[in-house]
Amino acid sequence: MTGEASRDQPQSILAHLEELRWRLVKAAAGVFAGALISLFFANWIKEVLEVPYRQICASCTLQSFAPAEQFGVLMRIAAFGGLVMGSPVVLWQLWAFINPALTPRERRWAVPIIASCVVLFVFGVLFGYWTMPRALQFLLGIFPDVRTDLRIGDYFGFTIRYLLAFGASFLYPVFLFAAAAAGLVSSAQLAKGRRWAVLIIVVVAAAITPTGDALTLTLLSVPLYLFYEVTYWLVRLVLRK
Repeated sequence: MTGEASRDQPQSILAHLEELRWRLVKAAAGVFAGALISLFFANWIKEVLEVPYRQICASCTLQSFAPAEQFGVLMRIAAFGGLVMGSPVVLWQLWAFINPALTPRERRWAVPIIASCVVLFVFGVLFGYWTMPRALQFLLGIFPDVRTDLRIGDYFGFTIRYLLAFGASFLYPVFLFAAAAAGLVSSAQLAKGRRWAVLIIVVVAAAITPTGDALTLTLLSVPLYLFYEVTYWLVRLVLRK
């Protein structure tokens, strides 16, 4: 049973669970399709993700110390590519699941919100990629006498988590706008919450960025706060709330 068949009719708990199950299946299918595509470009993706490491240590090499380590990296690359390419499907299925509970006025924001989520997620990943060389330079330069040849599994595990953390953090303005569209917050509340927003953004940015240096923290905190201000003005001018 799908949401299209009972969009405006009350459903039982079992019906909601069945709806959720099919939405999860479709979202997983989107990620799986993206992962399969990523496998065909795995070598290219691997080279791209290695660029920040090469930039700060041209003489360093990635090493493998376990028979299945390279296969594990291949699967991580596929999963990473699947999440990025499958993000439109995942976000759309999430929206489709909650859509029946929304009013017609709230439903009209479906396409803009999903599109904004996809753009911001990809932009966050790209922004994280741009900051990675400095992060690695700090982390790998703490002890100058230590050679920084890394295990390939450790490096790609760190890189993928780092990029996905940036991508996820850039999604919050959309959820904030969606909350305003649903009447949960107003522009007045956002204006009063600026000080708390700055504090929360700095704390989250410090947790996401592993370097701890002021520049990297600023590089993430500033755009996140600018997103907060943009969301405030959108809520005030577009939603008029």
